[in-house]
Amino acid sequence: MIVTTLMALSLAQATPSVGLVSYDEAVRCAGLTQAASELEGGESAQGRRLYDAALYWSLAAMQAATAAGKAAPAAEADQTRARIAAVRLLNGDAPEARAALQRCQQKTPNLD
Repeated sequence: MIVTTLMALSLAQATPSVGLVSYDEAVRCAGLTQAASELEGGESAQGRRLYDAALYWSLAAMQAATAAGKAAPAAEADQTRARIAAVRLLNGDAPEARAALQRCQQKTPNLD
């Protein structure tokens, strides 16, 4: 897990095409990708992509929180709330949540 985290951090820093995102956007993408990853499971190729995206966005949100001077426990709580809300939306098959998830996935660098 530590190796995966370090790889994701180095890739996130080495991926200029993704660009900077706001804390709010990073938290929203973290919540959506975490929720989708949980709902999909990790056995499929899509599940593995979602897991990678969730890892990336979680790290990006924590990095944005640090840059904004936000305490880690508060940032983690924001991600938890975003994930819970996203589970409800994705389970309800909300088209706007699916579209937002797709945008987050498109902004996720390839972690392979």
